[in-house]
Amino acid sequence: MRHATAATKTMENNPLSVTDFFKICTHCERLNKKDMGVRIPRPLGNGPSRFIPEKEILQVSKVDDRMESIFEDAFATLGRVDNISMVMGFHPQYLESFLRTQHYLLQMDGPLSLHYRHYIGIMAAARHQCSYLVNLHVNDFLQVGGDPKWLKGLDMAPRKVQMLGELNKILAHRPWLLTKGHIENLLKAEEHSWSLAELIHAVVLLTHYHSLASFTFGCGISPEIHSDGGHTFRPPSLSGYCVCDIANGNGVAEEMDGNHRATEIGGEVEVLMERMKQLQECRDEEEASQEEMATRFEREKTESMLVATAEDEDSVPSRDVSRHFEDPSYGYKDFSRRGEHVPTFRVQDYSWEDHGYSLVNRLYPDVGQLLDEKFQMAYNLTYNTMAMHQDVDTSMLRRAIWNYIHCMFGIRYDDYDYGEINELLDRSFKVYIKTMVCCPEKTTKRMYESFWRQFQHSEKVHVNLLLMEARMQAELLYALRAITRYMT
Repeated sequence: MRHATAATKTMENNPLSVTDFFKICTHCERLNKKDMGVRIPRPLGNGPSRFIPEKEILQVSKVDDRMESIFEDAFATLGRVDNISMVMGFHPQYLESFLRTQHYLLQMDGPLSLHYRHYIGIMAAARHQCSYLVNLHVNDFLQVGGDPKWLKGLDMAPRKVQMLGELNKILAHRPWLLTKGHIENLLKAEEHSWSLAELIHAVVLLTHYHSLASFTFGCGISPEIHSDGGHTFRPPSLSGYCVCDIANGNGVAEEMDGNHRATEIGGEVEVLMERMKQLQECRDEEEASQEEMATRFEREKTESMLVATAEDEDSVPSRDVSRHFEDPSYGYKDFSRRGEHVPTFRVQDYSWEDHGYSLVNRLYPDVGQLLDEKFQMAYNLTYNTMAMHQDVDTSMLRRAIWNYIHCMFGIRYDDYDYGEINELLDRSFKVYIKTMVCCPEKTTKRMYESFWRQFQHSEKVHVNLLLMEARMQAELLYALRAITRYMT
């Protein structure tokens, strides 16, 4: 770090310069004297995530050759390595699968034209007020030749695109309400009709970006430096640091954060591991009846409806985001406040493995395979660690997280004992899960920090990958079941 020197010029009859107000290193002072008239932006915040210290994220790419190769490929393909990819870099195997799938959905041969794909991404991200993803795809939409008029609002897009608004709304917030009637309205709209293949492509894109919005908010992803809210031209003031140090994130905040995490009270991990051990012993000793298993599911489903999402009041989406979707008051929480019943969706009757996978692959070749690999990667990913403990079987915990998310959407696995969820997931974790999955725009840093306080950031990112993929699969199951019912 360069040492800062005090400003030496006086204000007497001289125009003000940055050195009159801020400490500045000798290198920057030389550049300043050249007075080239170029305004150089600096990022707002430190690093790709507001929740995770930048040093931890950047360290991954430095020590992992595979990660470096993945980033190089991503840059060659997209011309950028975005902040989402940087954070996902904690888990290179998953990131590789994610980027391969997203590349196929957006850029390879498929039923939808390129500008349609990016506009659907904008619609889906806007549903959760995710300006980060909206901004990325506004730029991509224009780069592939999209009509700028569409960006003035959904009502300026073609009628065919506008008709996706209802599907977008229901899938994002209450997918269990989707019926074959909604599918029929899209497939039999005369000159504005969608083909089955186009609709499958659109559904996959909608669910992909709904769930990616959850990940974006859940990991506190920072805006890209070139996007609105991602940069400033105003130099900061902080004693002892040159402005270039602060712009590069060489401040003290990360060190303070690390020290705080190191002093957290211990015992949380050991308690969770002991519960996992006891549950495994109970499994071995006795198995609950089917009637009891069904009762436990219904109880957990009802309780999940009562879990609060966030303490703050409803936020009103900005015009920049809300113009891309309709009915902004529609959301997940509405039904829980009115006490509406969510019907049970039995996976034994319609599952991704036996039904959804083949339908997607038939109408949009190879995508079913790519999605399946991504689901499996997130679900099975493990390093056999929990915080500082090694050689730990985490399958029971991963299954509890995945099944709890599906339970919130009314999806039931007949062979799973939902009584395990309350033993493994505490209240603060449930609040985080529900907020991130159902109302991601309300996720806060305090909520992120309040669960699993002894765990590594990489483990919390893994949790967010599970939440993202479980949510996407839940939405897909409802959409694909409705399409199947229409077809039969």
